[in-house]
Amino acid sequence: MDKRLLDILCCPVSKTPVRPLNSSELSALNRAIDGGQVLSVSGETVQNRLAEGLITTDRKVIYRIDDGIPVMLPEEGIGTTQFTDFPAAA
Repeated sequence: MDKRLLDILCCPVSKTPVRPLNSSELSALNRAIDGGQVLSVSGETVQNRLAEGLITTDRKVIYRIDDGIPVMLPEEGIGTTQFTDFPAAA
């Protein structure tokens, strides 16, 4: 992802900056998605694995990236409080 774009992106709700998910965070998220255990902020079950994602710097919300385009819609966010074993920040 373009560094300039990343520098201006933030959570649309909290205005917290975002950073790319690291490999351990992405793997943990996709394992949970495979298990049918992940809900979006709107309460919908997340069905598709993420190839890329962004996480707020406070580690509270994840946003997916589809074909290089960040999907920063509040209802599409994935709250991290639903995970009991989400990796610690690197």
